[in-house]
Amino acid sequence: MTVQRAAGFRNGIDVRVRLRPATAATDGTFDGAWWPRSRLLSVELPELVAALDSLGVRIDRFTYAVGAWDEAPARKVLIGGRTVRTGGFASMDQQLVSLTVDDERRVDLLVVPPEADALTGVRALRLAGLREDTTSQRGLATAGSRSQVVPLAGVRAG
Repeated sequence: MTVQRAAGFRNGIDVRVRLRPATAATDGTFDGAWWPRSRLLSVELPELVAALDSLGVRIDRFTYAVGAWDEAPARKVLIGGRTVRTGGFASMDQQLVSLTVDDERRVDLLVVPPEADALTGVRALRLAGLREDTTSQRGLATAGSRSQVVPLAGVRAG
């Protein structure tokens, strides 16, 4: 028996990604957030590409910090019948991935660590859709990370 999944879904669960509205001004903050379920890009990248495709966002290139992931994908990955180029950089911020969209626009996503608890992950995704306070966004997304934990100023549980 063959089971087919809808694009952007893994075992019936929506891929956890959020973009700021297109009408939001670009002021150097993140363009959204992504909360992968693992540190395996060979598993996570196709799901991210499919989820963003369903939103009308076509990824042509995906760049990432080498030290943030357990494996490096091939330099060119075939996803949904088209090629997405990838590149890993040691000097890149480990809390970000950068996407080239429609061969012209750069989109930076804050990466919420896969190890983050549900409350932290959901809050980080929600905050990433806003224009304000990148320090709180970054601190919240780092909570639960295996690399470091940054204190969350002004964030209360509940």
